[in-house]
Amino acid sequence: MTTNSRTWGPTMTGDATSVVEELSEGERLETSIEAPVERAAGDLERQLEAIFMIADEPLPIVTLATALDAPVPAVRQSIERLVADYDGHGDGPQRGFELREVGGGWRMYVRAEHDEVVRDFVLTQNPTKLSQAALETLAVIAYKQPISRGSIASIRAVNVDSVVRTLLGRGLIAEAYTDSETGAIHYETTDLLLSQLGINSLDELPHISPLLVDGSDGFEELGSLR
Repeated sequence: MTTNSRTWGPTMTGDATSVVEELSEGERLETSIEAPVERAAGDLERQLEAIFMIADEPLPIVTLATALDAPVPAVRQSIERLVADYDGHGDGPQRGFELREVGGGWRMYVRAEHDEVVRDFVLTQNPTKLSQAALETLAVIAYKQPISRGSIASIRAVNVDSVVRTLLGRGLIAEAYTDSETGAIHYETTDLLLSQLGINSLDELPHISPLLVDGSDGFEELGSLR
C-alpha cells in the first residue's frame, strides 16, 4: 500500500542536521518579530493629533505608522475617525480646522470659510515686524518662486521651518502646489506682499544681480601692490 505523506528520511535531499538548523532559524526569526505596541482605546488618535499639530508638511500614512510603531491599517482607520470627528459627523460640532490628504500625505488645515478671520487676526492683532531671517527667506521665495522649503534651506544654509510658518501666517506667501513625486510643497508670494511693497507685479522687483557681490573686492588693492 502506498501513501502520499512525506516523511523526513534518508530519501529526502539534505541530512537531518540541516533540517533541524533550518527549523531552528525559522523559530528564531518568528520570535524576533516584535509585537505591536498595545494601546488603550483612543490613544492612537491622540498621538496622531499631537504629530499633526507640529507637522509642517503632509505626512504619509507609512511615515506615521513607522513613527508610532503601529500597523498601517490601524493608522488609516484612526485618521478616518479623526476626519469624521473634525467634520462634525459625530456628537461634537464641526471644527474650524480639517484633516486633509494632500500630495499623498495628511496635514491639518484651517477651513476655507475661516481664512479671512485668521488673516485679519494675523494682520491686526499680531502686527510685529518681520525678523531679518524672515525677510531673507521672503526675498528668496520672491525671486525663486515657486520654490520648496528644502530648496530655500539649501540657499540660506539654515533651517527655515519656523520662518516659513510665520510668512504663511502673515499671508505673505501661500502654497503654490505639491510635487506629486516627492510630496514637497512649493511656495509663492501673494498679492498682499505686492501691496505691502507698493508694486503691481513681481516684474517691478529690483534686479538682484547688481546687489550681489561679484567677488572682486580686494583684487584692485592686490594689483596696485605689484
